[in-house]
Amino acid sequence: MSLDSLLPIAPARVRALVLPVGQIKRDRFTSFVQRLNEEHVVQLRDISADGRPNRNMFSPLAFPAGAMFYDLITYIPPPSHLALAPFELFREPLALIAIADGQELENVTFSKRQSANGYAPTIVERNIRTLYQELEELRDIYPKILTHQILIFDYAPQTDSAVPIPEGIKTVPPVEISKRTTIRTIMCDISSLLLAEMTTLAKSFEGTTTIESPGQAPARPGLNGASWTSDDANPAARRNSQFAISTVTRSASTSGTADRSHARMSMPVPFKSLPFGSNSSSPSARPTTPVRSGLSNPPTTFDDITSGNASDPSVPIPEVPRPGSAGGMRAAAQEKVSIMGFGSGSLNERLRNKSRGRVIILVGSLYLQAGRWTDALKELIEGATVAKSINDHLWHGKALELITVCLLLLGWVGVEFQVPAVCLPANEKSISAIAKGPAELEEGDAEQPKHIRHFQSILPDLLDRIVALYSRISGEQLPPFPLSESIIRFCTLLTVLHVCEGRLDKAALEKVVLGNLPKRPLNTSPRLIITPPRTQIASLLFKAFPSSAPELLTTVDRAIILSGISTILGVLGFHRKKAMVVRELVSILIGGLVEARTRGAAEVGIHPAAGLVALNAMNGHSSGAGGLELGEADIEHGIDAFLGLLSKIYGIVGFDNDMHEAPKSDQESDTDEKVISRIQSQSAIRQFGFQNVKLNVLRACINFSEALPDFNGVLKFSSDLLRTAGSGVAPGPRREDAAPIITRDEQIRLVNNISKTSALSERLGLEIVPAEYWDEFLVRAITMDPLPQTRTPIPHSKNVLPGVTTARTSQDVNPFIYNPFLRDSDKAAVERTLVADEAAVFRVTLQNPYEIDVDIESIKLDAEGADFESSTTSTIIGPYRTQILKLTGTPRTAGSFKIRGAIIKVRGCRERRFPIFPQPWAPDTETKVKGIGLAALEQSKKLPFFGPSLTTDSIGLSAIPAQPIIAVKSTSLLQDSVMILEGERRVFSVTFQNLSQTTPADLLLFSFQDSTQGPTQTALTSRDATPAELYEYELILARKQALRLRKIDDSKRYIAPGGTATFDFELLGKPGLTNGTIQVDYAYLGVPQSEIAEQFHTRQVCLDLTITVNASIELARMDVLPLTGGVPKPIWSRVGGEATEIEPSLSDEEYCLLLLDLRNAWPSDMEVCLEADSGIMIKEHVLPGNTNRVVFPVPRVYIEDPHASIPALNPSRQRQFVVSSSKITPEVERGNREAFWYREKVLEKLSGSWKTLSGPSREGSIELRGIRLAPRMIEAIKIDEVGIDISVEEAGTEAETVDEEKKDSERREKNDKKNNTIFTDEFVQIRVGITNRMSEPFYPTLRLMPSLRHRPLNVALDFTRKLAWNGTLQQTLPLVEAKSSTEVVLGVTALCRGEFEISASVEETQLWVPEAEEKKAKKKQGGRRERSETEILMDAVLGAKERRIWHTRRPCYVNVRDREGG
Repeated sequence: MSLDSLLPIAPARVRALVLPVGQIKRDRFTSFVQRLNEEHVVQLRDISADGRPNRNMFSPLAFPAGAMFYDLITYIPPPSHLALAPFELFREPLALIAIADGQELENVTFSKRQSANGYAPTIVERNIRTLYQELEELRDIYPKILTHQILIFDYAPQTDSAVPIPEGIKTVPPVEISKRTTIRTIMCDISSLLLAEMTTLAKSFEGTTTIESPGQAPARPGLNGASWTSDDANPAARRNSQFAISTVTRSASTSGTADRSHARMSMPVPFKSLPFGSNSSSPSARPTTPVRSGLSNPPTTFDDITSGNASDPSVPIPEVPRPGSAGGMRAAAQEKVSIMGFGSGSLNERLRNKSRGRVIILVGSLYLQAGRWTDALKELIEGATVAKSINDHLWHGKALELITVCLLLLGWVGVEFQVPAVCLPANEKSISAIAKGPAELEEGDAEQPKHIRHFQSILPDLLDRIVALYSRISGEQLPPFPLSESIIRFCTLLTVLHVCEGRLDKAALEKVVLGNLPKRPLNTSPRLIITPPRTQIASLLFKAFPSSAPELLTTVDRAIILSGISTILGVLGFHRKKAMVVRELVSILIGGLVEARTRGAAEVGIHPAAGLVALNAMNGHSSGAGGLELGEADIEHGIDAFLGLLSKIYGIVGFDNDMHEAPKSDQESDTDEKVISRIQSQSAIRQFGFQNVKLNVLRACINFSEALPDFNGVLKFSSDLLRTAGSGVAPGPRREDAAPIITRDEQIRLVNNISKTSALSERLGLEIVPAEYWDEFLVRAITMDPLPQTRTPIPHSKNVLPGVTTARTSQDVNPFIYNPFLRDSDKAAVERTLVADEAAVFRVTLQNPYEIDVDIESIKLDAEGADFESSTTSTIIGPYRTQILKLTGTPRTAGSFKIRGAIIKVRGCRERRFPIFPQPWAPDTETKVKGIGLAALEQSKKLPFFGPSLTTDSIGLSAIPAQPIIAVKSTSLLQDSVMILEGERRVFSVTFQNLSQTTPADLLLFSFQDSTQGPTQTALTSRDATPAELYEYELILARKQALRLRKIDDSKRYIAPGGTATFDFELLGKPGLTNGTIQVDYAYLGVPQSEIAEQFHTRQVCLDLTITVNASIELARMDVLPLTGGVPKPIWSRVGGEATEIEPSLSDEEYCLLLLDLRNAWPSDMEVCLEADSGIMIKEHVLPGNTNRVVFPVPRVYIEDPHASIPALNPSRQRQFVVSSSKITPEVERGNREAFWYREKVLEKLSGSWKTLSGPSREGSIELRGIRLAPRMIEAIKIDEVGIDISVEEAGTEAETVDEEKKDSERREKNDKKNNTIFTDEFVQIRVGITNRMSEPFYPTLRLMPSLRHRPLNVALDFTRKLAWNGTLQQTLPLVEAKSSTEVVLGVTALCRGEFEISASVEETQLWVPEAEEKKAKKKQGGRRERSETEILMDAVLGAKERRIWHTRRPCYVNVRDREGG
């Protein structure tokens, strides 16, 4: 059953005051009261009747179906409420239940003084006697209360030494051994005593001559609650039904001095103006609500009863004995006045009738509280008739109200009744209409009896009549508070009727009596067919709205009325009306709380601004937690829900606006999904309601929380005000205006309020709920700064390791093999890779759209995945700006993880996680409003969010195991710079140190870069470069590397933790070399290279060198000349030639002359040495700045295929044919290829070096690749494919057998010496030798061309009459095989003297075709055979293969003379 004081059956309740007594803790007292509340409905059938004949007026046996409803209160009703008695008897407590803790009986002595009741052997018995003394004092303090009882809870006495329990004290065993009926039995016993005493109270009313209405000055001070308590301990002032009074005089105090700083409670003390006379309690002090009327201002709650301790007990309070006791009866008899009447219509008769009617109504009210509802109905009908007859409108209305309650209770228990005629309207038409009733009443309903339907039909009109009687203006007027409460009770009844679809059935009666109002309010859909309608209920309800005049109602009364109105409006679904009432309630409470604090501070002589901390410190509380005396039981349960409901109705943008869900933990409420959902919900709420009204409501909530004081409320609503005033957007660079709508001064005040409140609660040691930060978009971006170049881990595939594949073993020297360590690494992958136990720098972008500084106490990164440790720092974000903050983070283990946001603690706010919102965001504003009210808002939350999508960001990172850190410790070079000459090689050493003390470096890979590689690589990519130029560029990269590592053992490529390692490098001087870089890629693998995973990471350390290359020996000019004759050895030796084994003379058939102009560009004498592979060497001394010409014989060269394609050193360009991109003719292509191959052959056979003869010793090689061969030079160098040798012999020598080699040498010598002398008219033979040096045969055609020597061409060929020959000068020869020779002999006779020269030429008769291809051609019928792609490409590059011709390089000279002259 509900304990609501505004239920429709509230007049039928019996109010019982529950007080602590003895030593008892607050939480245990609360639990004991809760056990009593579980049995606050006592059935009369369970109550034993009092056997005394003069105490059976309210005997429970007369109506066993009835019940008594107890209203257990732990506070003393305020005088404004007590003054309403006896008009409203239910406001005055009729029973007192004092609760003691049985567990404390053995722990501490309740009173240190000697017991007045004799010696007690045990502490338990002594404490029980003390409790009995407390009971006697309670009887003296509260003489108007009908029954007094002490209950000792959790009392389990020992069976061997049982302590006698005095009368008036009952024990309650612990819950474990209690029965289901234990508490019910105790409540029945208390009810039995109470019913017996109610007889005395009723008799006292019957003997009273005048009963005043509320709001009037009482004729007697004993009524209307003016003197409800008494300090007189005179036992004669008690009821004669009380127990025997002990004659032992009690001591002045029953509890001694109790330490109030302990968390224990005892019996409360009375008001400051009406002291209880006992000081044994020590509850906490709390500010009370001031009373603005002229009535006294006692504490009104159980927690307020400390101020009475400070009251002066010497103030005399007049004793007023209770009517019905011995003294009371005498006082009543003395007040009786004999009144003479002058007829039925006289004034005296009317006064007698008024008093009689009111007494009848009071007796009926007592019957109603006693549970005898049928007797109450009879009395009330009679009283209502009397009051109506004499126009006593207040008591007439009260009688009708109590009749209504009686009918409701009778209907609840199922007792049939008849609606009294006094409740029917005065109009006979209405009466007849009601008697007939509508058609459905006659039809009957099993669930709703006819008398209930009849009662339901007259109920709305009856309640309106009661309100009209209460509101009638006359000499007696009901005060505002009881009038408003009555209206609220009536509206509650009508609301239940409306909620139950307009039918007063069993379910509706259950809700009315037990107070089980529906928890779910009605929706906004109209309910027009239900009677009474909601609008009628609301219009009646607002008649209870309190007046603004402060002297009419106290603050507490106003709060009770407004809370009742708001409750009914909430059930009816009028949320906006409810919010208006709640807002008024908050404003009233603020004023009352502030006034209470001011009054409390003034009583102790301090300034109100000093706050409650100083106030409690003066009361002796030294500890921080005692500053506010806030214990668990002091927390106002329901204040948060009350203000939260107000905020929800007005559309306050709170942190978590969903009040239906269970509270989540901090981790659950800060996930990305929850934050996005919260932002979308807040965005929808921002478009609901009026902004200024929201701000005013929040300001009122803040003032209310400050007045309590409620630290949690101050923090919550201050942050909600900042959140509601904000824009709730993530502004872009130049778009959304995110400024709040409140002034900067108010923002500063709110932030200071939050920080000060949080600091104060921490200083006092209070556990509060911190505020929630007001901007969800605090973190806008998190980025990681790139790691230093030397510490950046670069990922590589397993296949790039040198030891994994054979192709990678030469990576240190071969530039054309793919080197992944020189390429640009994947920037995204590198930027997202960290190393375990090494810190990285992160940049956190924070926004502050407010005009205040945001003090961030701590901020750290929030990582998900592998173990990650973030640094923590603090900062202050300036107003209206975006600020970047640097943080360091260290992964502790290897693995992948994500940076999902930052964990931030703003001063005064909860430490929470903020996701990353990098993109600007602002909600879309609805242009068409399709729904209004809270229902539309709730419906919009169920629909998908209308607006742009909102996504969070994260940074995916990975951490690799710990890696070494290598740095260059030292080099053998001075300041990492070197000067070198062209062609010189310099060796230097570099020492590397491992800075890591735990991780070695077991993988070291060296790569090199220099300033010449870039231009060379650029030239390689040129599409206009010829194959010869590409070959030259590749040769420079492959064999002319500026930097390289000298060969070392692979086992030495290891650096221990903290150790060093030295490596030697070689530097080559090249033109254009200005700088170079040694790059070392290192890592710690920990396993052999063949066992590593698919990927590994390396780091780089680089040594940059500054290189200066100066010129040494330059090749200024070159030429190649043929030898016209042999060079004798003595002559060759004189020009500086040296050879160990050299021929006596150099033949022009085998050698040619190479002329080189060498210039010394270095300011030092140099010695140049040229050497051929044949053993010929020449040395030349060149002075500085001079150019010397060196003549050097080089062997002539035979090349099998001078037109072969130019090779490529780069494997990626190694294709069979490379077509030049330029448009050149086949003849030019053939010439270029011949020049390439003959140049390469010459350079293979020739080398040059230099060394300095003065100054520092330097030596190097001469760069001879600058040689370029012209076609003339090629003719001088090359040896033809077909050799032609012509000689003249005497006739008849062919029969001689001479060695062929000897003959050849003789012919050669003879030809060289030009001693071919023949005689005229004699026969000689011209022998022509043809040598095939090719690897394939050919078909020759020989042509001999004799001519006169030293004659012009036209004369020289006129030899027909000078020579005669046998045969033809041109003849076709058979096939000459490869690598073979043949001879042709021709008989010749000279006819005249002279000098002749004989030359010859050999021409291919036809092209030689291999046999396989020839067979294919024969098989082909009807046409030519198909040409292969190779032939097509060859024809395209070099042209089609044609017949060739060869000429003699030197003719045969013949001297003809006459023999006679010889």
